[in-house]
Amino acid sequence: MLFKDQLDFVTQHIKKNKLRVFMTVLAATMGCAFLIVLASVGFGLQDSLRNEILSNEKVTKIQVFGDKQFTEDEIHEIKGIEHVETVLETITVNAAAHSFFEGRDTNSDLYVTNMQNFEQVNGKLAEGKYPSKSNEIIVGYHFAQTLLNDAERNIIVEKNKKAEAEGTYYDGNEEGYKESLIGKEIEMSLVPNTDTVEETEKMKYTIVGVMEKPSNDWMINNSVYVDVEQKPVLAANLEAGDVKEDEMFYSEFNIFADSMENVKPILDKLKDKGYSVYSVTEELDQMNVFFLVLKIGLIFVGTIAVLIASIGIFNTMTMAVTERTREIGVLKAIGASPKLIQRLFLMESTFIGIVGTLIAVAISYVVSFVANAALPLILEAATGEDAFSKSDITFSLIPWQLVIIASAISIGVAMISGYRPARKATKIDVIQALRQEL
Repeated sequence: MLFKDQLDFVTQHIKKNKLRVFMTVLAATMGCAFLIVLASVGFGLQDSLRNEILSNEKVTKIQVFGDKQFTEDEIHEIKGIEHVETVLETITVNAAAHSFFEGRDTNSDLYVTNMQNFEQVNGKLAEGKYPSKSNEIIVGYHFAQTLLNDAERNIIVEKNKKAEAEGTYYDGNEEGYKESLIGKEIEMSLVPNTDTVEETEKMKYTIVGVMEKPSNDWMINNSVYVDVEQKPVLAANLEAGDVKEDEMFYSEFNIFADSMENVKPILDKLKDKGYSVYSVTEELDQMNVFFLVLKIGLIFVGTIAVLIASIGIFNTMTMAVTERTREIGVLKAIGASPKLIQRLFLMESTFIGIVGTLIAVAISYVVSFVANAALPLILEAATGEDAFSKSDITFSLIPWQLVIIASAISIGVAMISGYRPARKATKIDVIQALRQEL
């Protein structure tokens, strides 16, 4: 029996029982779609948390815990570890940077670092370049926005009062200095973080670069970054203001790998050497284990729906065998083998599984898209908070791996459901089948 004839045998029964086959396909579709959509919630939440973690951390960064101060030999040793890109020392000045420019001023956090290493780690700037001279500095993305005069501060106060009355807040983005600060000279004094010490004398610096915008909209970065060559100058000013030497600066060391894949091997080597280190990749590993268990659980629950749908396939195929007893007898009489007869009915159940799966995949993507678009609006309306509509939360994500897993389960269950009726068809007695009335 040619393959074309086998297909004709299957399609004839499908056309003859359109409504029954349609309802069976519908059941298979609903079961598979439920499996995909349910499991997609786990994938979506994992993707959202992963993006949130990675947006706040540089994934190749390895943090050093404690007050560890590396010596030059230790830094050289760490840089010698394979795939270590650099060791960056970031020095936090125990004083606020009070900057003055054209009748405006702002207070910022002040950091001292090696600009060559900082450029290697930080990469592209939003504007300008990295310092090449000791009196050149880089400022945060919102530095210009926070440069205010007294009139603008009063306007912000009024806008804040109005926003609070409406249950929101105002971030001051309409005020501040609106032109480029690149190449502009500012005056900067230090305000030590102690009540008993007065503000230091003003120093002049030239802004040559502006940092990239923070990944989160709510973050305001107006920090000032100066080269490590300025550390003695800052120390002299703080010392003149009676700040103790051991209270002037706080160092933080971070080690950077050349790629995410190499972070874990570097972590293991550093821990073996006795360093207390941490990387965000460790948090991602723990999160991945949790979500792996969650996704397996969701797929298991969704599979139950597919198994329920398989009952319909089993019933449909059992009725098909009963209704076509005479045809099966004729096939056997003309020499059809049991394997051929079994294959014919398995083809029919497989067809139901494939069609149901294809429709289910299409429906699942539509449901996923609608859920991601509509749920934030629904939650905003229910809670009165607009954070949901502005967030990047993914409620449903359907990766190709999930489609493959769900399709394999759905089609596999459909084939298994048709196996028993197919085996029954091979055991039909030819004489009894031919005696059956049409």
